[in-house]
Amino acid sequence: MNFPNPQSLTPQRLLRASVVVAIITIVLKTGAWYVTDSVGLLSDAMESFVNLASAIFGLAMVTIAQRPADEDHPYGHHKAEYFSSGFEGALIIGAAAAIIWAAGHRILDPQPLQQIGWGLVLAVVSSALNGLMAWVMFRSAKEHRSIALEADARHLVTDVWTSVGVVVGLGAVALTGWLWLDALVAIGVALNILWEGSQLIWRSSQGLMDEAVEPEVLGRIRQTLAGFDHATIRFDHLSTRRAGQRLFVDLHMHMPPGWSLGRAAALRTSVEQALMSAVPGLRASIQLLPSDVEPHFDDEKDLI
Repeated sequence: MNFPNPQSLTPQRLLRASVVVAIITIVLKTGAWYVTDSVGLLSDAMESFVNLASAIFGLAMVTIAQRPADEDHPYGHHKAEYFSSGFEGALIIGAAAAIIWAAGHRILDPQPLQQIGWGLVLAVVSSALNGLMAWVMFRSAKEHRSIALEADARHLVTDVWTSVGVVVGLGAVALTGWLWLDALVAIGVALNILWEGSQLIWRSSQGLMDEAVEPEVLGRIRQTLAGFDHATIRFDHLSTRRAGQRLFVDLHMHMPPGWSLGRAAALRTSVEQALMSAVPGLRASIQLLPSDVEPHFDDEKDLI
């Protein structure tokens, strides 16, 4: 079976598909809850509503993030994706609190379950849809370096594990007759998605605070610079940051003071092009300095 190339699946297309999948799973899981009256399946259905809201908001933020730089946003709109991740995390935490509230009441007042077989079938089908969607989104998130896609994919994976837990709980109720197991599973599901939601919010906050690029990306940057660094040229004060799909690196390039401006600028252009070729999506900014001039803010951690 041939799957589309991840690069051909843009974040917008995938998030639109996620909206459609969320609507389908809402119908399936709500139907499963309706025929069984299982609070576990109710919690599963509630999380699918969160999936829908998250996909819609994520689509809006990805669209904004791809707008070009303008007078009010000279560095672009790339950080908009972090709002999507944070919003999704907040929704997940809200859904977890609602699930715990509903399950707590059901523990105190267990109710018999109906038509468990149909409920299990609908839950498994919806889980399979979410699992397939998450797999495709993870592949494309890596290619596009999109935290919005990654956040939605992680949430869908959490939804899959939620459904697995609910199915196991329903099976246990059917085998043992212990009705309280249904509510216990729902609470376990809520605690799991509560953790996932807190992780999404944390990652979003780190992105908004100009987190540095990943170690492997920094390694590629250093390796590329090493190809130019020699007796007459050296680099220092390297700093990096991430802004959604865009990566930035700033550094100083020192050269002999006798070089002409044209020669220095030509070498800088070559270095910038090499860096951007080595790291797709990178924007490099290099300040030219003579070898005998040092900046005032020397700091060992900035040196290469």
